[in-house]
Amino acid sequence: MKKFISLVMCLSLVLTLVACGQNQTSSASAEPAAESEAPQASGESFELALVTDLGTIDDKSFNQGAWEGLVKYAQQNGKTYKYYQPQEAGTNAYFETIELAIEGGAKLVVCPGYLFEEPVYLAQQSYPDIHFVLLDGEPHNADYSDYVTGTNTMPILYQEDQAGFLAGYAAVKDGNTKLGFMGGMAVPAVIRFGLGYVQGIDVAAKELGVDCEVVYNYTGQFAATPEAQSMAASWYNAGTQVVFGCGGAVGNSVMSAAEGKNQQEGSFVAKVIGVDVDQYSESDTVITSAMKMLANSVYDAISWYYDGTFKGGQTTVFNVQNDGVGAAMDHAKFDTFTKADYDEVYNRLKNGEWDLMNNTDNADPSTALTLSNTKVTYIQ
Repeated sequence: MKKFISLVMCLSLVLTLVACGQNQTSSASAEPAAESEAPQASGESFELALVTDLGTIDDKSFNQGAWEGLVKYAQQNGKTYKYYQPQEAGTNAYFETIELAIEGGAKLVVCPGYLFEEPVYLAQQSYPDIHFVLLDGEPHNADYSDYVTGTNTMPILYQEDQAGFLAGYAAVKDGNTKLGFMGGMAVPAVIRFGLGYVQGIDVAAKELGVDCEVVYNYTGQFAATPEAQSMAASWYNAGTQVVFGCGGAVGNSVMSAAEGKNQQEGSFVAKVIGVDVDQYSESDTVITSAMKMLANSVYDAISWYYDGTFKGGQTTVFNVQNDGVGAAMDHAKFDTFTKADYDEVYNRLKNGEWDLMNNTDNADPSTALTLSNTKVTYIQ
């Protein structure tokens, strides 16, 4: 099942955008096919490196989050750092860019995104003295027949169900009872986000003594499409108040639908929950986001490398116990739900008050979950 899911993810055209960065004295990106376009001064060496996908360091997504964690550690500890950006997608281009970072002096290379699974699989064997941090994926070969994590590699995964739970709980506590979930492909990470979201809705509804309704759908892709926007618009027109857009650019379709509804009504009646990072700047309709704390996980991984406790050879899961996931509150647009309210539910979750169901074998929460105050309408 794991290999099948990875193959499906690889065949999708979505790119999980990842961070890219710069050294304290260099702001140029380095490209494997055109190294001369990003020259280094003679003898210049950069100890920490971030290899990006095709996105930029200010992409408000994986690139930016991972880069912020690397820069924070480097600046606090006097380490040199640089980002390297390939000119094209693909295993060869990514592997060549990793090599360029190593040639530039990198001792540790951060590779955010599952599209780096195969490049890191190759690089960890070719460069056993270099350490790698792989976000949101685990190293494997081209045909997914061999999953190997070298002792010099630290894969990081996230407990998305907890982030979804916090976002759903907050939305209901803020007074919303008609909610929606629009996911991309029904891959494990998206399924966990959705299952946690519905469980958070139900817990909050039970505490408040109200009943909630959730419309739920996977679009089957991670692209922004007219069909996704039309479906989200129909939900809002039918009275849905908040939709969790969970799946890359699918969220942009949801945001466009919410913006159209609000413009039509002349009031803030259609709201959106973002995903992965704080997406408040993507649209005025975003009230919070179910987040993977990318900066925290990268910072911790680098600090473990330098203090001799690097967790190589095994996958590390980030969750509420190590501040690896959460819901965005810095730019939240809640009416009544406060930071104090959030801290309380976060600590309750952290202390184990709820044992969330996050088995991804069943992607339909209407049958996968036992709910007391929430009715889920699953749209296939």
